[in-house]
Amino acid sequence: MSQTRTERTEHTSGNRWLILVAGVLVQLAIGAVYAWSVFSKALQSHQAFGWSKSQATVPFEVAIGMIFIGSYIGGRIQDRRGPRTVALAGGVIYSIGVVLASFATGDSFWLLVLGYGILGGFGLGMAYIVPIAMLQKWFPDKPGLITGIAVAGFGFGAVITAPVGQSLINNTPDMPTKAFLPLGIGYLVAILIGASQFRNPPQGYQPPGYEAPVPAADAHGAEIVSSTRDFTANEALSTPQWYLLTAILTLSVVAGISLISVAAGSASDITGLSAAGAATLVGALGLFNGAGRVLWGWLSDRIGKMPAFMGILGIQGVCLILIPHASSVAMFAVLAALIYTCYGGAFGTMPSTAGRFFGVKNAGAIYGLMLIGWSIGGVVGPLLISKLIGENKAYTLGFSVVGIIALVALAVPLITRKPADDRVAAGRA
Repeated sequence: MSQTRTERTEHTSGNRWLILVAGVLVQLAIGAVYAWSVFSKALQSHQAFGWSKSQATVPFEVAIGMIFIGSYIGGRIQDRRGPRTVALAGGVIYSIGVVLASFATGDSFWLLVLGYGILGGFGLGMAYIVPIAMLQKWFPDKPGLITGIAVAGFGFGAVITAPVGQSLINNTPDMPTKAFLPLGIGYLVAILIGASQFRNPPQGYQPPGYEAPVPAADAHGAEIVSSTRDFTANEALSTPQWYLLTAILTLSVVAGISLISVAAGSASDITGLSAAGAATLVGALGLFNGAGRVLWGWLSDRIGKMPAFMGILGIQGVCLILIPHASSVAMFAVLAALIYTCYGGAFGTMPSTAGRFFGVKNAGAIYGLMLIGWSIGGVVGPLLISKLIGENKAYTLGFSVVGIIALVALAVPLITRKPADDRVAAGRA
């Protein structure tokens, strides 16, 4: 009996690494959304549709806005029905949306918004939340690192899709939307393969050699539990900590995406880099977005969650203030890489933070709700920076204001503490 149980534990432990790989594969497919700038540029070409920059941005903005709705609904279903069903459903909806977008023409703007924006964004949100919540249950011994690796796949998705998408667009430059057909099919295959491996660990699962933290006791011998229980979504929403964590995510997104949304133009205007050189730089910066998710997720397990967020916000703030004064391409690249690393780092750190604050049983619903910060920041950041920079290209004003916002935001993690569990052991006087 003992031998059988040991073998079963070792078999389950081995499977969790396969599930991690499957999670990264799904994230690579849906992370392609960050390659939108390649399609936006093509849609604005007079050889194609000749759309304005603002019009070409709408499908992406709608997709980012829909992520929260998809993650919220998907997270709640996942906590009840398991991860595989939600990931498969989200992946199919996402892929159908991308394929539908391939039929859009210059006269059917609405079809691109419906397919890529509404359906694609909704399905993306459903699929995105699943591996994040699931993997925390499989890896309680290293939650920050593992969720960082999982969402790094999302960051790297654009690095792969951008050159592939550009190559497909070059085949039909007058109809760039045709590139979405093979991409959508490819995304579907990847997601079906990855999501088919998804499942939650057995009840009470612990990795071999891992021991759950032992609760401390007070002077009366009563157990002091600091948020080791599993909060429901409604219970989490009743705490100030949920709103503080969501504020941290929102403010970090505003800071990072403000640069991301104007990175190519900023590199050219500030340093004199050619358009081709700026495009190459932006592609390379995507690597830092992905790497930051792993780095900060791992680091947060060692230095603590709130110190990590202070580092993320502080570095972004300082670099944003400095970047308009970059005197060389190298300096601009270093500052931008740090901002991208921290932007990705917030997404790598927040899932395990939410799990540590509220437990992992209902992590899908709780963190899914937090992703409203992604949607809000993803809309506010680009709008704010474009308004501040304006036609006069006032980069110093724009980046300084956003940088100051990030530095002021340091106050939020300073006051954020884990919620106390109101349950204590029997026998308290």
